[in-house]
Amino acid sequence: MATCSNCTAEVSRWDLQFGLCAPCALAKKAEESSREALATAAAEQQRRDAGQAASRIILTTETAHNLPVIERLDIVTAEVVIGMHLFKDIGAMFRDTFGGRSKIMQQGLREARETALAELRLEAFNLGADAVVGVDLDYSEISGQGKSMLLLVASGTAVSLEKQAVRP
Repeated sequence: MATCSNCTAEVSRWDLQFGLCAPCALAKKAEESSREALATAAAEQQRRDAGQAASRIILTTETAHNLPVIERLDIVTAEVVIGMHLFKDIGAMFRDTFGGRSKIMQQGLREARETALAELRLEAFNLGADAVVGVDLDYSEISGQGKSMLLLVASGTAVSLEKQAVRP
């Protein structure tokens, strides 16, 4: 017979796992898993908080008086291609003919811009940046063989800011 080092229960020495009886070994594993889960959740929350702070700061200018840049990390880009299906093309054709605003095309442009900026934020965050400055949006139409697509390229410079300048 052997004794559990945790609860001092007497068990067969074949039933001990690293000096612990089965119930104590399970409890220890559960406790370790719980600690790991809490640490993982805390790290993920910290990453999310930092990402939200970085995602709020996107400028089309290179500098701002209240954002002291301490380091330029890298150029970041995001590309989005959105296809305009047949019904959107027909709707746009009517608008071209009769005039007026094309809500379908405007919605496509808006979605492309939001997606590109979200990807730009993510790329900058993955570099450890606090902000993206000098953002430029370039739109192009790709058409041919009866297909129409919209290409949007967003680019900017990922930067680190003085720590007191980053406000969530």
